[in-house]
Amino acid sequence: MQNQSVLSKIQGSITAPRGFRAAGVAAGLKASGKKDMALVVSDKPAVVAAVFTTNQVKAAPVKLSMQHAKTGKASAIVVNSGNANACTGSSGMLHARAMACAVGRRLGCGEKGVLVCSTGRIGVNLPIVKVETGIKKLLQILSPRGGPSAAHAIMTTDTFAKQVAVQFKVGGRTIRVGGIAKGAGMIQPNMATMLGFITTDAAIPRAALQKALTHAVNHSFNRISVDGDTSTNDTVILLANGVAGAPPLPKFQEALDFVCLELAKMIVRDGEGVSKFVTLNVHGAASDRDAVIAARSVANSVLVKTSWCGGDPNWGRILDALGYSRAKIDEELVDVAYNGVPAARKGMAARTPLAKLRKIVAQLTFTIDVHLHLGRGHCTMHTCDLTEKYVELNKGE
Repeated sequence: MQNQSVLSKIQGSITAPRGFRAAGVAAGLKASGKKDMALVVSDKPAVVAAVFTTNQVKAAPVKLSMQHAKTGKASAIVVNSGNANACTGSSGMLHARAMACAVGRRLGCGEKGVLVCSTGRIGVNLPIVKVETGIKKLLQILSPRGGPSAAHAIMTTDTFAKQVAVQFKVGGRTIRVGGIAKGAGMIQPNMATMLGFITTDAAIPRAALQKALTHAVNHSFNRISVDGDTSTNDTVILLANGVAGAPPLPKFQEALDFVCLELAKMIVRDGEGVSKFVTLNVHGAASDRDAVIAARSVANSVLVKTSWCGGDPNWGRILDALGYSRAKIDEELVDVAYNGVPAARKGMAARTPLAKLRKIVAQLTFTIDVHLHLGRGHCTMHTCDLTEKYVELNKGE
């Protein structure tokens, strides 16, 4: 008999868990006319956990949602794309509150039962009349099948909607976890221009839910990098409405980790101007913390990323990035391999023909393993190359 606790992918993304509805509409915030507002609603008040940007410059919706999340309960998440509502002063906070009030009043959960998120251009006042009209439309079309529509509505420079859902069975009960995310540029979460929304019908106490989300984010959204920038608006929110009962916490953690990591990988694959997806493993660091520091230094190096773009297996640039990181490094111990093929051993060139390494780096997806031989610390990070298209997309008007 098949193990019922095995995770399986399902359709529906953020509305796959029972008791959730969602919708996406075009409110006129984007000149393109594409969908630019989303709403996710739990039919009963849900336990909330959240993680927010570490940037000292925080957008108004981030500040407001940080306050509302402290209540421990939420019934809805309202999101707009096309405008970050960041660096907009007192009017920004008024507009963020207006969004929460417009949803909370109509759902009967009050302003504090609503979390608010925005993404888009910084420093531009939010067209609040259009937003409030969009909210009215969203409330009219909320649906248990509205997850994909919401996923499209939160996109900015994304080229595809990022969504995933899984389920597992415990004691005859089916537990589901689903999520959507957006992000393509300004991505080095800790967090970056990245929004992630996750729902579950599992019953999880608030403290345990926050601990589970923090763990999942640290091993997914906080282990990716597109361009090394950290945004003003990053937010990951998890709502747990409990309608399916309480699963074993380790199994729930496994499902949550999977959903977060899948969404994070999608963000890297859809990075602005990205042509290559790179998995970077750092082994044998003096500590896990050192492994993260070393991996992040390599993943963010412009010289390393441009060499990948050019199909150049320039392991010397990797050692250079390791060397200026704050991790403990002994160059005479460092090994570097591409898809398991040695490029450097003990800090010097291996005997592998350069042409063989170039074939690997010419691939759209490859793995780099860095062995520091200083301890047992480990980190896996997902990153990408840096291309001319990235510059084109970000040079401004």
